[in-house]
Amino acid sequence: MLHSICLASPLHNSHFPPPKFNNVQTPTSQIPNTNLIYHFNTPLELKQAITILIKTNKPLTLLPLPRVASICALTPNFPFAQQIFNYINQPQIPLWNTCLRNLAEGNNVIDAIFLFHQMISYNVVPDSFTCSFVLKACVHLLDIYNGKIVHGYVEKLGFQSNLVLINALIHLYGSCGAMDDAFQLFDKMPQRDIVSWNIMITQLAKKGDVDGAFELFSRMQERNLRSWTAMITGFVHCGKAKEAIRLFIEMEEMGLRANEVTVVAVLAACADLGELELGRRIHEYSNESGFRRNVHVCNTLIDMYIKCGCLEAAKYVFEEMKERTIISWSAMIQGLAMHGQADEALELFNEMIKSGMRPNEVTFLGILHACSHMGLINEGREFFASMSRDYKISPQIEHYGCMVDLLSRAGLLQDAYELITSMPIKPNAVIWGSFLGGCKIQKNVEMAEEAMRQLGILDPFNDGYYIIMSNIYAEAKRWEDAARVRKLMKDRGVKKTPGWSTITIAGGTHEFVAGDDNHPQAEEIFKRWDKLLEQMRLKGYVPNTSVVLLDMEESEKEKYLYRHSEKLALVFGLMNTKSGETIRIMKNLRVCEDCHAAFKVISGIVEREIVVRDRNRFHCFKDGLCSCKDYW
Repeated sequence: MLHSICLASPLHNSHFPPPKFNNVQTPTSQIPNTNLIYHFNTPLELKQAITILIKTNKPLTLLPLPRVASICALTPNFPFAQQIFNYINQPQIPLWNTCLRNLAEGNNVIDAIFLFHQMISYNVVPDSFTCSFVLKACVHLLDIYNGKIVHGYVEKLGFQSNLVLINALIHLYGSCGAMDDAFQLFDKMPQRDIVSWNIMITQLAKKGDVDGAFELFSRMQERNLRSWTAMITGFVHCGKAKEAIRLFIEMEEMGLRANEVTVVAVLAACADLGELELGRRIHEYSNESGFRRNVHVCNTLIDMYIKCGCLEAAKYVFEEMKERTIISWSAMIQGLAMHGQADEALELFNEMIKSGMRPNEVTFLGILHACSHMGLINEGREFFASMSRDYKISPQIEHYGCMVDLLSRAGLLQDAYELITSMPIKPNAVIWGSFLGGCKIQKNVEMAEEAMRQLGILDPFNDGYYIIMSNIYAEAKRWEDAARVRKLMKDRGVKKTPGWSTITIAGGTHEFVAGDDNHPQAEEIFKRWDKLLEQMRLKGYVPNTSVVLLDMEESEKEKYLYRHSEKLALVFGLMNTKSGETIRIMKNLRVCEDCHAAFKVISGIVEREIVVRDRNRFHCFKDGLCSCKDYW
C-alpha cells in the first residue's frame, strides 16, 4: 500500500505584508541608472528598478519577469514578486516553473524543493510541469519524502493519467528502493508506454531481481534499444553473462544496433566468459560506429582483452586512447600483473604518476597484485606503506589480502601472521585463505591448522579450504588427518567443486572435466595425448605424481594426471585449430604443478602459444617457458 501522503508543507514560512508599489522608494538620494531595469541582481536592485519606472512614468511590463521570479524565488521577497505579476496581470505559474526547471537541472537541486514549498506556502497551485520538475529534483536527491508530497498533488489535481508524471514517480520509488510502491503504481496505470516498462526493468535489475526484470521484459509487446540494453546490463551485473550474450545476439537478429551503453555491457559479459571472438567483433563495430573516443568503451575493451588473455590487444587500445582516466591506468596495471609482467606494471605506475594522475585504491590493488604475483617483497612493502603515507589512502581488506598473499607465498609466514593479527580491520576468510595457501606452498602444517581453525568459523562451507588442508596433510603423509578433513566435509554437507576447463573454437565453447570421456571426440583426444606424451618424454617430461594426493599406485596416479581437464582442452584445441594459432583455455581452479610443467614442454613441441586463465592469473606458455616464471 502507498503510504498516506501529507499535502501540508513542512517548510511553511510566515507571510510577509504585501508591498505597495506607490510606496517603493529608492534607498539612495539619486535615481539609479536606467540599465538597472533590465539587469538587477538582488531584490534591493529590483525595488530600485521599480522606482525608476514609477518616477519615469513607465509601465512595469518593461521588467524582465523571469528575472523577477529568479531573484525573489528563494527569498522572503517571494510575495513581492507575486504582487508584481498580479499587478500586470501576468500568469505566475509559468514563471515559477521556469525557475524550478533551472534549479532542478542545476547544481543546487535542493533549492528546487525549497521553491516548491514557497509556492505552496503562498497559494500558487502547481501544474503538471511543476510536479515534473520537482520530481526530477527528488530523484536526484533520492528524496522520497518530498516525492510523496508531490504524489499527493498529482492525485489531488487529477494528473493520474499524465504518463510523464507517473513514470517519474515510478522512477523515484524504484531509485529509493520502494519497489512495492513502484509496482503498485505501475499496476494501477490505466495505460503504460515503453518508458514505464523500461523504468521497472531497470530498477528491478539494479536491485538484483533480474528474474523479475526478465519476466516484465518478456511481457513487453514493444521494445526499444533501451529495453534490450537495460535487460542485458541487468544480466551482466547479476553475474549472468551467458544470458546477457544470448539476449544481445537476439537483439541483433531483431535488427537493432547497439549504442555505447549496450557495447559496454556486452564487452563486460565477454570479459567474464572469455568470449574473445565476440569481443573482437564488438570492438570492430565500436570503431565503425565512432565509439573509439568513448572512454568507457575503451576501458571495457582493455578489461575484456586482458581477461581473454590478449594483453597486446589491451595495450594497443590503451596506447590509442586520447583521454585516459584512473580506471584506464588501473585496469592496464592490473592486467600486466595478471599476465606476470610485474616490471611493466611498475613502470606504467611510475608513468601514471609522472602524467599527474593520482592513484586510487584500485590502482594500488593492481600494483600490489603485481608484486605478489612475482614475489617482489620489498617493492610490495614500499607500495603498501606509500598508500597512507603519500596519498592518504587507508588500506582496505583487499590490500591487506595482497600483502598476506605476498608474504606467505614468499615464505615469510611469521610476517604474514603478524600482519593478520595486527590489522586494524578484522581479517575475513579471504585473508586467512591466502595465508592457508601460503602454508601449503611452504608445507607448514602447524600454521595451516591455525588458519583452518579461523576459516572453520568464518567460512565453514567453502570446499576449497578443506581441500587445501587435506592436501597439506597428504603431502606430509598424514593420511589419517587428511581423511579426517574429508570426513568433516562430508559431515557438514560440503561438496568439492569439480574442476573444469573451457576452450572456444569457431564461436563454440567446449567444456571438459577431469577424466571426461563423454565428449564426441574423446577417443581421438586420448589417442592424440598418448602420441604427444611420447614426444614430451623425449623432451625430459616426467609426470609429477606428487600432486595426486591420493593413496594409490603410481601408474594410477599417472593416468589420473593425464585426464586433467586443462590437458583435455589443450589436446582438443590442438586438434581443431590451425597450426600456429594461439590456444586459449579457461580453468575454474588453480592450474596444478604437473599441468604447468606439461604445458611448458608442449608449447615448445607444437610451437604454439598457449594461454591459460586460472582462478588467480594468466599463464602464457611459449617456447617451453611460462610468463609466471614458475612463481604462482
